[in-house]
Amino acid sequence: MNYLDALDYGIKQLKSHNIKSYNLDTELLLSKVLNSTRENLLLNLSLEIKKKKFNKFKKLLSRRKKNEPIAYIFNKKEFWKYSFRVNKEVLVPRPESEIIVDKVLKLTSYKSSKYILDVGTGSGCLLLSIIKERPNFYGTAIDISKKALKVAISNAKMHHLQNKIKFINIDIDKFKYNKYDFIISNPPYINEFELKRLDKDIILYEPKIALKAGVDGLSEINKLIVRSRSLLKVNGKLIFEIGKNQVNVVKILLNKNNFYINNVCKDLQSYPRIIVSTKLF
Repeated sequence: MNYLDALDYGIKQLKSHNIKSYNLDTELLLSKVLNSTRENLLLNLSLEIKKKKFNKFKKLLSRRKKNEPIAYIFNKKEFWKYSFRVNKEVLVPRPESEIIVDKVLKLTSYKSSKYILDVGTGSGCLLLSIIKERPNFYGTAIDISKKALKVAISNAKMHHLQNKIKFINIDIDKFKYNKYDFIISNPPYINEFELKRLDKDIILYEPKIALKAGVDGLSEINKLIVRSRSLLKVNGKLIFEIGKNQVNVVKILLNKNNFYINNVCKDLQSYPRIIVSTKLF
């Protein structure tokens, strides 16, 4: 059996289990088994695959057939310019969250010195990506999940940033530390009804604690806004992710808590996704 035969086999397997990205996923899984790039795989389709490798490929396919995300199968996900370790204790980093990184970087200079709080840090990808780009930044990462914090600490060590970040297992409700220049967050914002309609990859594998936020999907966002008012310096920025139908009510919550709304950024599907706001006084 050559690489092309193996790809055909994998595509049929994933397609028959309604995996939408069956072509790409098959190429990624086979590349992983062969310790190769996708490009190299596709340039060498006539090469023979060893039985041991093919059996390993079948095991990875069986995991993907059960809707396990590729990121969890590989224990790795690319985000911004970097690679991060991930597992089932943290959300899979997504491209729309990169807007948060982009906004913080555009609001600061390379040499600036800032203190930043990451609420619900998960894998740590947001805070770590920013601090990689800003050598004089220091941060605090909080999460209510001890297991998620272990992943974030592991990523900080991998990127040699563990001395620049404090990791604390705490809910923002109970957090009373320092005054920050920036607070960033990808908080839970899925309501109970929407949660049931998400893709199986998400429902079956990603941590519910990082997704669901009560009946209206706003419980954690509300908490974030109220607490940020006392944790931010005057003119400090609160930058966070929201659900696709939440922009109007979130604007009201921000105004009520003395925040000025600088910008609402849309994601690739043109939904309002990231809000940039400033604490007024």
